Amino acid sequence: MSRVGVGVVGVGVISRTYLETLTAHGGVDVVAVADLDLDRARHVADQHPGTRAVDVATLLADPAVDVVLNLTVPLAHEEVALAAIGAGKHVFGEKPLTATPEGARRVLAAADAAGVRVGCAPDTVLGTGVQTARAVVESGTIGRPSSALATWVSPGHEGWHPQPDFYYRAGGGPLLDMGPYYLTALVHLLGPVTHVQGAAGRARDERVIGSGPRAGERVPVEVATHVTGLLEHAGGAISTVTVSFDGGRSRARPIEVHGERGSVSVPDPNAFDGEVEVWTPDAGWHAVPPGAGYAGSARGIGLLDMVDAVGPGGGAHRASGELAAHVLEVMTSLLASAEGAGRVPVASRPVVPPLVPLTARDAWCAQHQRGVVAAER
Repeated sequence: MSRVGVGVVGVGVISRTYLETLTAHGGVDVVAVADLDLDRARHVADQHPGTRAVDVATLLADPAVDVVLNLTVPLAHEEVALAAIGAGKHVFGEKPLTATPEGARRVLAAADAAGVRVGCAPDTVLGTGVQTARAVVESGTIGRPSSALATWVSPGHEGWHPQPDFYYRAGGGPLLDMGPYYLTALVHLLGPVTHVQGAAGRARDERVIGSGPRAGERVPVEVATHVTGLLEHAGGAISTVTVSFDGGRSRARPIEVHGERGSVSVPDPNAFDGEVEVWTPDAGWHAVPPGAGYAGSARGIGLLDMVDAVGPGGGAHRASGELAAHVLEVMTSLLASAEGAGRVPVASRPVVPPLVPLTARDAWCAQHQRGVVAAER
């Protein structure tokens, strides 16, 4: 692939960081943006010379668009992805891949038939935080991993988000919203999940919007807002996960992995970097310098990684649709278990992507530039 044209569907809050990453690198052109609110799309296009504000159908039909960045609400992910694939476009989407595992399978099957790629957030796990922790685990420093703890607790997003409705509808909730960061990190660290058991609850049936023009408006809650689960990993480790919109704040480390000879404390998987700490009997707790991952990266690095893989000699991309579909199956299986299904098997077995070598920002920018130049030749 030579110069890559990207079309963005959905230009809400999260689109800003994606656009900053994409527009900072040569070889990637943000060709068009589309949104249900055309005025919002026009505003974004005005801030990016060469970008047009169009409707979704026009964006998908544009031959200059090679990749569709799908930043719509979760319930629209499948529809937009299938439409983009039908138009012959590669797709990179926000998490979750779709609202249901069945939808994820439809998207992956359509992409396979069309010969296009599907990528999906979170790509935060490709930064130096999770990748350095993974390098520690794979080095054998803590011995064979036996368990992990992952914790994320908050009062809910309605306090800061002016349009929080979708967080409390199907496809939302703390598990499908924040869970992908933690579960994707755990799969990188410990391998695919084979079985799950879950418990879930809902503290309130309504939430009150705390900011913006709708402040004071009540939003109905249709999903579980506190979920705890046990995950059995293919390598034998067992992890415990808690995600909640029903608490205050937690002082627990985001993720800890424990092994036979030590432990590793993993920074926030919703960020790209952060301090990794290791405990061993001889040294106690101590910080370790970044040893793997894309340094200085931001949202959009997973899309660039996918674009590089599409080019000459490219292999599998790391933030793959298959991995996202597995995480989605884990999450929906946890919810099914919480509703009485007991211990639920997880059928999918994605290939865990290779460790990202420590790559400085200038180096990964140059790497992407070289891929584009090689393709143009």
